[in-house]
Amino acid sequence: MDFSFTEEQTMLRDTVASYLADHYDFDARRAAIGTATGWRPAVWKAFAADLGILGASFPEDLGGLGGDAIGTMVIMEEFGKALVVEPYLGTVVIGGGFLKHAAPPSAPDLIGKIIAGEAMMAFAYAEPQGRYNLCDLATTARRQGAGWVLNGQKAVVVGAPWATHLIVTARTGGAQREAQGVSVFLIDKAAKGVVTRDYPTVDGGRASEVFLENVSVGADALISREGAGLPLVEQVVDEAVAAICAEACGVLRKLHEGTLEYTKQRRQFGAPIASFQVLQHRMVDMFIQVEEAVSMTYMAHIMLGEAPAKRARAVSAAKVQIGRACRFVGQNAIQLHGGMGMTEEMAIGHYFKRATLIENQFGSVDHHLRRYEAASFGEAA
Repeated sequence: MDFSFTEEQTMLRDTVASYLADHYDFDARRAAIGTATGWRPAVWKAFAADLGILGASFPEDLGGLGGDAIGTMVIMEEFGKALVVEPYLGTVVIGGGFLKHAAPPSAPDLIGKIIAGEAMMAFAYAEPQGRYNLCDLATTARRQGAGWVLNGQKAVVVGAPWATHLIVTARTGGAQREAQGVSVFLIDKAAKGVVTRDYPTVDGGRASEVFLENVSVGADALISREGAGLPLVEQVVDEAVAAICAEACGVLRKLHEGTLEYTKQRRQFGAPIASFQVLQHRMVDMFIQVEEAVSMTYMAHIMLGEAPAKRARAVSAAKVQIGRACRFVGQNAIQLHGGMGMTEEMAIGHYFKRATLIENQFGSVDHHLRRYEAASFGEAA
């Protein structure tokens, strides 16, 4: 299978990489995540106005550049190399994904605001009891007149401190873990009854615990079919998992490259430790893990347009390899750097922290192994 990039995709990669090299070095990122807000709005505006990448994956008739999943993959891999914290995943990949696939009446206006850098979104789906089960929902939405009233709690809503809108999964029918009865709502974060508790995450990002206390919304806030939103959620989450796999590829490349460079400089017994055969074998194993992760990620993006079972298999297979690679490459990078690898002053520790969170984001290795098995059985049946 040909994994070659088109000229346009190569230009996109070069453009993003060049901007990040000039404006997003390690020291600038470290200074930004140490501020009260934890990010740089000016960078987000540059993504919109200077690079145009906030519209890269939207169709041209909605003001986008008409790109596809491969374009998103290219952008996310470069973001991984620079450890970008701005909410591209939550806003463009997830928020934009819901708007494109569900196509609510508000979609054209909101997509225009996303492309312009004016609207930011966060996906409030996880709950304290739910683990990785997308339909384990205690949050409820009940009809009130022509609209809805939402109540519940959402945990670790990544990017919520910066968001203008929240995409919320809630139960409009059925029992707590039933596939039927799941609905998706788009609400203004400033709506009455939305309470957030914001905090920094270990990888330098920001997240919130979100509490919905009798939040009244109009009928147009429901963007999925009532009670039948789970397939939509699964599709968008698969696209998000593929995107963070691409981000992980960038993180893994930097972990391997940084470790290789360090072992060429670090000397013991009068020689660089890179000359020790046992460490050479270790770094070859790290390289193999990275390349396998890249190949599986490419395949996952190619399969995003397939039937749900095939898409789920490809995405979960990639996430399994990414999870294993993040652990193996990350832990070996830290071990070969020694204790200094975990200091705040060295970039390698920050890449390790991001790799560690990616390993479990949207599902652990064990979760995706089970999902792969279930999708394979379902397809065979």
